[in-house]
Amino acid sequence: MMEPRMVTRKNSGVDFVILGGGIAGMRAAIELARGGRVLVLTKDDLYESSTEYAQGGIAAALSEDDEVTLHLHDTLLAGDGLCRQEAVQVLVEEGPRQIHQLIEWGMHFDRNGSKLAFTREGAHSRSRVLHAQGDSTGSEILRALMAKARTLHSIQLQSHAFVTELVGEDGRVRGVSYLDAQNSQPKDIAASAVLLATGGMGNVYKETTNPSVACGDGVAMAYRAGALVSDLEFIQFHPTALFVKGAPRFLLSEALRGEGAHLRNLLLDRFMPRYHEAAELAPRDVVARAIILEMQKTRGDFVYLDMTGLNAEHVKKRFPRIYNTCLSYNIDITTDLVPIRPAAHYAMGGVATDLHGATSLPGLFAAGEVASTGVHGANRLASNSLLEGLVFGARAAAAILNNHTPAPFPSPAPKANAHESQPAASLPGTLPCPDVSKAVDEARAIMWEKVAIIRNGKHLTEAVKRLGELGLPEPPQPSRQAYESRNILTVARLIARCALAREESRGAHYRSDFPLKNESAHARHSFIRNNSSPYFA
Repeated sequence: MMEPRMVTRKNSGVDFVILGGGIAGMRAAIELARGGRVLVLTKDDLYESSTEYAQGGIAAALSEDDEVTLHLHDTLLAGDGLCRQEAVQVLVEEGPRQIHQLIEWGMHFDRNGSKLAFTREGAHSRSRVLHAQGDSTGSEILRALMAKARTLHSIQLQSHAFVTELVGEDGRVRGVSYLDAQNSQPKDIAASAVLLATGGMGNVYKETTNPSVACGDGVAMAYRAGALVSDLEFIQFHPTALFVKGAPRFLLSEALRGEGAHLRNLLLDRFMPRYHEAAELAPRDVVARAIILEMQKTRGDFVYLDMTGLNAEHVKKRFPRIYNTCLSYNIDITTDLVPIRPAAHYAMGGVATDLHGATSLPGLFAAGEVASTGVHGANRLASNSLLEGLVFGARAAAAILNNHTPAPFPSPAPKANAHESQPAASLPGTLPCPDVSKAVDEARAIMWEKVAIIRNGKHLTEAVKRLGELGLPEPPQPSRQAYESRNILTVARLIARCALAREESRGAHYRSDFPLKNESAHARHSFIRNNSSPYFA
């Protein structure tokens, strides 16, 4: 495949380009609309994003018995010592105001009478999670944001435009190149700033709750252009994804456990109290590992989520999408035990940014799951992701309008890690696979088998080697599949290399050969850029 690079071309332009139409991208577009022409590019349908499928809700300290300081404390605790406290403070302090702004724009949260309804999820000390239409919070948020955006004539929305590379000049990002959906021919668009809001990277794994569009495109594109990426080893695996052969790994919201659902192994034993004092409401990394261990003990492929003790009518009303989806697979969640297992769900790391969304490349900003702000640390607190997209989407847009310049990012130590033998994670590979889809399937299988919930140095070393050898055939012509495949392979290599470099267990990154946190020094974030080894700062 063609060598990724920053390029300069003569092209048409707008003032600002946003890649991605989820919560972060749309919130940023609304903010940027007051400063010029905004073009929002999505690689699929406008509404096809992780936001659309977000069930549980959005967390904010808005209830009468809650405080911002408590939300701060819970987030820091879940992050297992790796959160940037100043970033978390921004999140929890600005979150309530952003929620009220959403409501002013027509967002309809569920209510008890005239008051907002809150639910509780794992590792939250208060019921602070707002939801909409029971379990369709993301969809309702996106509806409200899209409706607001359509009232602003300076915003242009363009679907089925797959961005392939960043266009730069004199070391600054000045636009993008994308494939036109009608003829798959590359087109360029110039802009004074580009905002990445491309979402996550769950499809790097064989098992994921993410929609098919979540391929790590933004991280891969930024990395190839020379941007610094951070904390990619921290992948959150949602504990409860529906496990039915032949069915997608449909997410079963943590709010189900917040309402009282229990986890049982194949012997029907409730096991979570043995692993954590909060039982089913323990942090997600704890619950996911417990499920894997119980599967190993019982030699099964799944465990059960048990909602049979809950009020059936309440469950149907509170979780209509989940109830109807499971029913389509002949599972009635009010009377049947639901087979579940963990699946890749959320990336805590991404393109390194400051508190205003600025990356290490001038002219390039990032917000939402694609960004690494340090908000989530080593393990995201449930329902903080939609809030992050909302808060930092608005902040990144404001920074773009104010011509914000970021402070310098951490530089590597003079000597790279001794065990790093392959300096670049975007090498073409020495064993090209003749079929693109088979190559991607192999990469996903390697990631699921060797770089998933419980890791060790032997498996990680094997994964780095095999992913490094795996290559992709030269496509006969540019296509979305070819570029997505390249992005998946690039991000898979980065995750594996960063996971191998972090020789400790922290949050979602658990290594059986290093089962404890490194308490001898301050917790450090991982960083990697093109043609370098991972380093910590």
